[in-house]
Amino acid sequence: MANELSVAVLGPGGVGGLLAALLSRTGHRVICLSGEKTAEALRTDGIRVRSARFGDFTARVEADTELREPVDACLVTVKHTALDAALARVPTAVLSDGLVVPFLNGVEHPAALRARYRPDRVAPAVIRVESTRVTPGVVEHGSPFAEIDLTGTDVPRPRLDALAAAFAAAGPATRVLEDETATLWAKMSFLAPFALLTTRYGLPLGDVRTRHRDELTALVEETAAISRACGGPADPAQALARYDSFPSSTKSSMQRDAEAGRPLELDAIGGALLRAAERHGIPAPVAARVVAEVHPFA
Repeated sequence: MANELSVAVLGPGGVGGLLAALLSRTGHRVICLSGEKTAEALRTDGIRVRSARFGDFTARVEADTELREPVDACLVTVKHTALDAALARVPTAVLSDGLVVPFLNGVEHPAALRARYRPDRVAPAVIRVESTRVTPGVVEHGSPFAEIDLTGTDVPRPRLDALAAAFAAAGPATRVLEDETATLWAKMSFLAPFALLTTRYGLPLGDVRTRHRDELTALVEETAAISRACGGPADPAQALARYDSFPSSTKSSMQRDAEAGRPLELDAIGGALLRAAERHGIPAPVAARVVAEVHPFA
């Protein structure tokens, strides 16, 4: 294809595996970076996707334990708890001019990545999707949607547009947004109350929004005030309406991690929220209490 990209995917799990398979299916060169066991499975069997939205298919990908040549973009799709160790697979000198595209929860990771890689090549992204790695190389995409917001304050716009076009052609609805801060805080404002309370009570969203409605409302209002102070959007009523529109059985990824005994992204979500509140002098008593109550499980 005329506009073929070379794309590395660091952490080919639920999100990374889905994006790797979709990009490969549309003709891009994809190199998945992971541990040796997963890399061997991907080299042998490719990535199998089960999706009502995109169909059931198998995509061939390359796989390695480390990036060994430059690529147009490296998608960072590991959990925040694994980020530091995973980045060792992407040497700065090898990546060179390639974009670093983190699909990570929270708002603090762009600064950390810009301290390590070229600041004008870090392009944070937000994805709205439910996608799960069942086993290495097998991904179940459960949501009827997959939407990507791509941003990057100092990244040349043509680089963002080229990657966005590749995503869109592969399947996910994709847009490039100018305001990086607003993009990240829009996700954080929705995610933090949802993740913290479903994990705190070990309940799906339907039970949280009925049995703990007052607490949810208070936490949404605190989060909106913090977002506003940081330059992000703030619409508590809209956030609550979105929660009410979701299926009652919806669980957050943090809650699923807690149920599986995996490390929690508590610091990247709750910790970052409280640090932002402290910087701007915004009272956040509900957030502080809930984070403290979740902490023993982290």
